[in-house]
Amino acid sequence: MTTQRSGIGMKPEEGIVVPFLKWPGGKRWFVHRHLDAFPQTYRHYIEPFLGSASVYFALRPERAVLADVNAELVDTYRAIRWRPRQVELALEAHARRHSDEYYYRVRSANPDSLVERAARTLYLNRTCFNGIYRVNRAGQFNVPRGSKSSVILDTDNFLEVSRVLRSAELRCCDFESVIDDAETGDLIFADPPYTVRHNTNGFVKYNEKLFSWGDQERLAASLSRAVERGVSVVATNANHASVRDLYAQYGFRQTHVSRFSSISAASATRRQYEELILCGDAYV
Repeated sequence: MTTQRSGIGMKPEEGIVVPFLKWPGGKRWFVHRHLDAFPQTYRHYIEPFLGSASVYFALRPERAVLADVNAELVDTYRAIRWRPRQVELALEAHARRHSDEYYYRVRSANPDSLVERAARTLYLNRTCFNGIYRVNRAGQFNVPRGSKSSVILDTDNFLEVSRVLRSAELRCCDFESVIDDAETGDLIFADPPYTVRHNTNGFVKYNEKLFSWGDQERLAASLSRAVERGVSVVATNANHASVRDLYAQYGFRQTHVSRFSSISAASATRRQYEELILCGDAYV
């Protein structure tokens, strides 16, 4: 069985799903401008860097594997998939109590239940500075409170998100194992953290700790192996000479695109950034 893309990947009778997380490097802009980069048909959709899942929610494939090394992120998706109403109620409870003092109390908490952990992640994501996800050396979320106070959004539709996620397998693991499982006819979308100094990305130093240049090389090699097995690959990355050279050696087609970044403390430094779309066509 194959998934066939129509329009932006959503069946007309189904409700629209807007990503429920704001994630650094999120691909909402990509969905609006570049869905034509994806093949029309494929077997499984595979995304090894889950983030806000903008592309997944746009394509709405019939079968998918969604993965990330961030256990807190994956648990949030799992909770919404199986307990959407409970997560919504827990998030509403956070909204009623929201304040400076409450934000930092929740930030330092470590809930036991899956539902409460998911609601905490959503609450912090929506009220922290610029939706940034950052942890300290002890693995504790340490982003200060931001200026936004909207905890419940008009676009929230957890029941529909749950329904869409039922067709996906969720994994918490390293990207390479997921990519190595891809088979002929599958589609991989890979959107890793950017770890080269392109333009003035203020999060390069932090990203380098999470995703080193060695990881970038490992990713490119694993994506190349997937293409050789007959997998279609679409990837995004920084438009930097080091990245261009890395993927050129594997024969990936490269397209330069621009996007606006709002991740900056000062509005004056929020600007257009160039990125790469990297495509690998299946050989078989």
